Amino acid sequence: MPQTINLPKSMRAIELAKPNEAIRLADVTIPIPECNEHELLVKVEYVGLNSLDAYFAKTGFSQWQYPHILGLDAVGTVVQAKQGLFPTVGERVMWHANISQQGVLSEYAKVPNFAVSVVPKSIAASDAATLPCAGMTALIALDKLQITQGDTILIEAGAGAVGQFAIQFAKQRGADVFTTAAKHNHKLVKKLGADAIFDYHDNNLCDNIRQVLGPQGFDAVLDSVGGDSTKRNIELMRFCGRIACLKPLPRFDNELMFKKAPNIGIVSLAGAWLTNSLCAQQKMSFMSNQLLDGLAAGTLYTPKVTLIDFSAQHVSEALQKQISDGFTGKQVVNILS
Repeated sequence: MPQTINLPKSMRAIELAKPNEAIRLADVTIPIPECNEHELLVKVEYVGLNSLDAYFAKTGFSQWQYPHILGLDAVGTVVQAKQGLFPTVGERVMWHANISQQGVLSEYAKVPNFAVSVVPKSIAASDAATLPCAGMTALIALDKLQITQGDTILIEAGAGAVGQFAIQFAKQRGADVFTTAAKHNHKLVKKLGADAIFDYHDNNLCDNIRQVLGPQGFDAVLDSVGGDSTKRNIELMRFCGRIACLKPLPRFDNELMFKKAPNIGIVSLAGAWLTNSLCAQQKMSFMSNQLLDGLAAGTLYTPKVTLIDFSAQHVSEALQKQISDGFTGKQVVNILS
């Protein structure tokens, strides 16, 4: 018999009827999801918003069925679990959801038990909700870049959520960290450990970076911007340097590829679910534990949290803001509101 507590038959959720540029969403009431023998039912407390949520709300995703519930990063309390499953009822958990299935902007959500991490009692649930997508993306990117002691790395958009985590992890691995950020965020990224900071609005950005870096070029680049910035970043790399890209690749000039011979890596959390890789899904849980351990130990700092009301209008406005130029911090939907 499953462990459980008294549950309602329906729940509030926020749905996307179809992709649209304005990110029009709807408040709905739908049945609570039914779990299979390896899934937990979680009462969702907080959902961290990501730029990916806004992007797919506008463009759609090939594996979504509509109406679709958005949201990938969740923290909540287990309210139903089959006998013998861990975590058990009453445990607070955090996870990054399967992008091909319904999301987590709802009062309840189901998730495979092996994909969650237990949140220590010392960590605020709203802070934990900032971790999964941005934190794991930063970790995967630095692993692909093979960052070690003494490497020089350029981290684009250092004040963004991924950038903030990446700066901290790169410094912990002994790298010299260069980053770009708007001027009003220079103090923030300096506090996180950045060694050299450049204004990404600067028309002389490349020349100013080379003046500080010297002629050798970066060992590695975490490219979260894409497009022409990716080409520029490869120009700033040493021969056979390493670049981890979070956005689709632009069309490269053959001469640039011949000149720099870059090692290009693509970062995707979604692939763990889309390829049905149980190993990759479990690895995400291990990374989540690493993030939670760092936060509990005081060696990792989260972006500043802005709480968003659980309503279609407020979430729509927040998602539009999520992809606006220069957005800093992390928006977290308070499902309990």
